[in-house]
Amino acid sequence: MEAAFSKNIAMIVAQPASVFALAAMVALILAFAYIKKIKINTPMMVHISLMLALTVILHTFRLYHMPQGGSVTFGAMIPLLLIAFRYGPVVGYLAGFTYGLLNLLQDPYILHPVQVLFDYPLPYMALGLAGYFKDRMLLGAIVGSCGRFICHFISGVVFFASYAPPGTSPYWYSLVFNATYLLPELMICLLILRVLPVKRLLFQMRNSENYMSGYGR
Repeated sequence: MEAAFSKNIAMIVAQPASVFALAAMVALILAFAYIKKIKINTPMMVHISLMLALTVILHTFRLYHMPQGGSVTFGAMIPLLLIAFRYGPVVGYLAGFTYGLLNLLQDPYILHPVQVLFDYPLPYMALGLAGYFKDRMLLGAIVGSCGRFICHFISGVVFFASYAPPGTSPYWYSLVFNATYLLPELMICLLILRVLPVKRLLFQMRNSENYMSGYGR
């Protein structure tokens, strides 16, 4: 596993343009957070870290893995959605971007710096859009998933058109390919959000923040 991880790191470092593109994206997110006056405190960092760890774990339990990438999981998007619901879209973007980097380290597939952005950080950042729908969480999950789909769709059309069968439009190929795993993934997430006591979980997160803040004083 260590050898594979080192190989992945080497693959990413060998593409300096991709590294610069990711660094520029980090700068943009931090600047946006500064403009929005988002204060990243210890309780928030703890929750983001826990949810990222849970996302990584859930992503390893795949129901199905597509040949050219993309998986159906047991609700791996749920922790990122919870962050967006609790802290809003900007923090949701930050958490999604961080997970995108983790996913890149786990399973890098690099064709072009722009492709890296559209296949790794941007799709998971798009889940932060759910933060605009805190009172309509199912709708928020749908909007976030649609944002993720658009990113993968663009990448498929621009960078993976050669995988399309002869005579098949790259637009149609990308649409069908990405819908094949993202639609079931969304259905699973909606089902989990329907049965999970989400409001109670968010309330507990808020209480733990107050506790950690008080303990820190």
